[in-house]
Amino acid sequence: MTHAQATSPRSFDDYVSATSVEAAVRALADGDGTPVAGGTDLWIQKDLGVKPFAGRLVNIRRIAALRGIEERGGRIRVGALTTMTEVLDSDCLRRFAPVLPATADRFASVQIRNVATIGGNIINASPAADFVVPLLCLDAEAELACWRGERVATRCLPLGDLLAGPGHTRREPVELLTAVHFDTPAADFHAAFCKSGPRPALEIARVSLCLAGRLVDRRLTCVRLALGAVAPTAIRCLRTEATIEGAVLDDTVLRHALECLDSEIAPIDDVRSSAWYRRHLARTYLEQELRRVLEG
Repeated sequence: MTHAQATSPRSFDDYVSATSVEAAVRALADGDGTPVAGGTDLWIQKDLGVKPFAGRLVNIRRIAALRGIEERGGRIRVGALTTMTEVLDSDCLRRFAPVLPATADRFASVQIRNVATIGGNIINASPAADFVVPLLCLDAEAELACWRGERVATRCLPLGDLLAGPGHTRREPVELLTAVHFDTPAADFHAAFCKSGPRPALEIARVSLCLAGRLVDRRLTCVRLALGAVAPTAIRCLRTEATIEGAVLDDTVLRHALECLDSEIAPIDDVRSSAWYRRHLARTYLEQELRRVLEG
């Protein structure tokens, strides 16, 4: 036994290895459970004392129903246990929502992609969570399950409403994130994701941005603009979207959009970046993506 193993605190008293959603939510029903899948963030947070486990550790990795990606009836469902590697390799997403595989390509290392799940990236609620940003542009909804009245009950809420602050969501302790859903994007809907960091991957974003919409005659419609690491949660910039929506993309519109963006973000100084630099990056990325749209 290593020194780290000998001194690492054990903060849970019970362990459940669930093989079905029903088994998992029943184990969470008293509100004293911690779901764990890939654990690439959770284990580190636990060891640092940032996020101690509840009394019961509920391993959900063996629940087949929480895996997979499918398009059906004009909706795309991505199971919460879908790994970043599976997102990267998905023919379905490459066809209908290529911004998600493009995001996976910038996510961590190959080894971590094989373990980290899309559900974990969402529920960890980091302001810099990579996948939340493009999912906000896809108007994604979070699906949550719980045990109620001797059955599994589910509810859906917009992904933006799930996020409450750094490390916090509006998931109830008895609930389990089971999937994210979004409408199948139109054929002419395009989205671009970018993030900053000293390396292309293996890096927490200083700023991340996704710009999406439909381009017709130099006008961008159905505009979606989301940013990460510039506020307590990843956010949609609704006023900036309204500035761009339906307008001819000229220098005047671009200038107004950048001014509006400045008023919607609230970056902070921390060990990874200064607030000034984050604001500069956010403006630079928006201008870059709008000019790319303008240039076709």
